[in-house]
Amino acid sequence: MKKTQSRRKFLSLSVFGALPGCGALSAVSTASDPLDTYTLSPLQGAPSETGGRGHLVVELPTSGGELATDRILIKVSPRQAEYLPGARWSEPAPAMVQTLLVSSLLSRGGLRLISRDGAGLNPDFTLMTEIIAFQAELHGVPPASAQVHVSVQSTLIRESDREIAGTRRFDSLRAVSSDTTVALVAGLDDAMQRVLSEAVAWVRVVT
Repeated sequence: MKKTQSRRKFLSLSVFGALPGCGALSAVSTASDPLDTYTLSPLQGAPSETGGRGHLVVELPTSGGELATDRILIKVSPRQAEYLPGARWSEPAPAMVQTLLVSSLLSRGGLRLISRDGAGLNPDFTLMTEIIAFQAELHGVPPASAQVHVSVQSTLIRESDREIAGTRRFDSLRAVSSDTTVALVAGLDDAMQRVLSEAVAWVRVVT
């Protein structure tokens, strides 16, 4: 695999077939090569019908310091974190999650307007999100295998009275077959798809 810093690898079966795996654990101390760049997929589907259901602002998610980066987080023990060598996200994790939420809500949310900020308008709702987990976990699993964990806490604020319209946690924990880069990123994509699907369905109900 030729590594170029500007090259993005979007998740698809054809891409996976072309990429050899890079062991997460075995390469921890050899992260001197340029980083390959990965991104995750928003929910797919035809744009939902728009109507008078209001304007939603999706704020930039908050996270702990270990997630406020474009590096791919690995928990090697409950209290020890490292980053996947030779790989990074296309943007810092909070910004990427915001992008995924906006794109998924545009596809399936059914709202009149969805934006990252108010853009001078008065939104009807604001979606606040805290990223609790967005990582691969290599502890407590058999050797050469892993699991991935995506968890977010979402809160919808009704702007007319600044009251909480609803709050809910979305969590997805998935086993993956190996600790290679491709397997870990694919697992995170699957886990994020579940979280996005549940979050978008919840937003539709609450708004």
